[in-house]
Amino acid sequence: MFSGIVEMIGTILQITTVEGCKQLTIAPAEPLHALSIGDSIAVNGVCLTVTECDETNFKVTSVPETLRITNLDHLLVQQHVNLEQALQFGDRMGGHFVQGHIDGTGEVLEVIGDNSNAWLIKISLPKNLASYLVPKGCITLDGMSMTVIDVFSDYFTITLIPHTKRVTIARDYRVGSVVNIEVDMMGKYLENLINKQAVGASSC
Repeated sequence: MFSGIVEMIGTILQITTVEGCKQLTIAPAEPLHALSIGDSIAVNGVCLTVTECDETNFKVTSVPETLRITNLDHLLVQQHVNLEQALQFGDRMGGHFVQGHIDGTGEVLEVIGDNSNAWLIKISLPKNLASYLVPKGCITLDGMSMTVIDVFSDYFTITLIPHTKRVTIARDYRVGSVVNIEVDMMGKYLENLINKQAVGASSC
């Protein structure tokens, strides 16, 4: 479980492909002293398991299904990624509950604003995720807990404040950038509950 508050940026040092899987070697901007083999870490919002680590870098592996539904398959050496270690008991919840299970990807359609001010960003909305988005609701983009501004038929908008641009990969967003999307888990649980109740009612 994560909070959607990015701890730091990492840099892709190496990408190795083996039997359809990709092993990523990542150098965090600062040492992750508490990171151990077997720990979960969010890379662009994707929950991955640390397979190797030392004081300067760590390795994670993405399986074909993860590569298919996320932007990890688009990563290149020297590209930056958002990093967040898994929550521990007693940690403050600064964002919202994030599982690290990506529901799909969107594409940046437009970036409005300049580097010194907040950006309004339009992102394409996959049809299968449209029902989970509401204005002022929560959404996770590349591991960042964000607030949805408006929702339209085929896109939604968010605002990026200067601080978020400075400390995350959002500063690199351009038209065409592919963004990982995780919708609010509460919406998915609520949908599941309603569907089960509907099935139960129809069988009476």
